[in-house]
Amino acid sequence: MDIQCIAAFSDNGRGGNPAGVVLLDAPIPDVEMARVASEVGYSETVFAVRNSDGASGWRARYFSPETEVPFCGHATIALGAVLGERFGAGTYNPTLNDTTISVEAEATVEGMAATLTSPPTRSRAATEEEAADALELFGLTTRDLDDRLPPARIHGGADHVILALHDRARLAAINYNLDQGREVMRRHGLVTIMIVYVEDERTFVVRNAFASGGVLEDPATGAAAAAFAGYLRDRCWPHGGHFVIRQGEDMGAPSIINVRLTDEVGAPVHVAGKAHTIIDQC
Repeated sequence: MDIQCIAAFSDNGRGGNPAGVVLLDAPIPDVEMARVASEVGYSETVFAVRNSDGASGWRARYFSPETEVPFCGHATIALGAVLGERFGAGTYNPTLNDTTISVEAEATVEGMAATLTSPPTRSRAATEEEAADALELFGLTTRDLDDRLPPARIHGGADHVILALHDRARLAAINYNLDQGREVMRRHGLVTIMIVYVEDERTFVVRNAFASGGVLEDPATGAAAAAFAGYLRDRCWPHGGHFVIRQGEDMGAPSIINVRLTDEVGAPVHVAGKAHTIIDQC
């Protein structure tokens, strides 16, 4: 099986979030995809089969080492980079379990880059239980929170809870128990918990816990970035149509996620990043 290993949302060839990319001639059983993803060990491996729509149409599914997820941003960027290398720059249209998205591949002097168009977004205030469980998981209290962005449940193809902190040092010190995190996230139906520090109105420093998939932390999380964009829009945040997420800094894997959005409530957003090959085959 040809498994490409791609770091997505890398910062000038450094960091990024590794993903496995598998292009298939025909579908394979779920149990086989789960096994391969577990063996690869990255936070996500995407499996894609070309469909009847021609070169641009693909059926894509995403597997973490422990679970299938409905949508993964960094693996979509990695998929776009691989498709761009193999079939040329352009727009590809992966069909997911519940929706169809697009990813545009572009060749740059530094290698492939890609921009995904997310599923529709939505957000709501976190329930008292969601917020309390998330705070307890990370040893936080309401005094640690940034009042400008209250705890919320956010969606852009997958469900996340966001906690915004007012202290960058507190973000850097975040730690938690993987087993406890897995139980909390699965009980609330969450893919990740996103913890944010607002550096300025258009720059955010982020950490993402991904215990639901058996991964302590993601260096870059495109699906959460899309959901976060929808939340900012719902809050009437002065995003100016574009913002940047810096993620992975506290893991030693710096990652840059560029997000573009309109003011249309619920509309998809555009999440862009650079990608580079880690090794030719995992």
